[in-house]
Amino acid sequence: MKLRKKAYGDANMVGKNIERLRKEKGIKQKDFIAKMQIMGCDINPTSYSKLEGQSRSATDKEIFFAAKLLGVKIEELFSAEIE
Repeated sequence: MKLRKKAYGDANMVGKNIERLRKEKGIKQKDFIAKMQIMGCDINPTSYSKLEGQSRSATDKEIFFAAKLLGVKIEELFSAEIE
């Protein structure tokens, strides 16, 4: 598993939790992106990487599809207690 090279930003609240949950489930980033695209979320690898790194805002559609793919409630992606 690759380690993050840059520190997390502060442009969104969900990126760190999406990354953590994705890795816990053993899903590679490229596979997660492909699944999001298949579900109808128009996102490219660079944009998704910035979402996880919290260096750009996340859209409601991206948050919805990420939660659905991860099998969690949307609220769980906003949990500040999960580190």
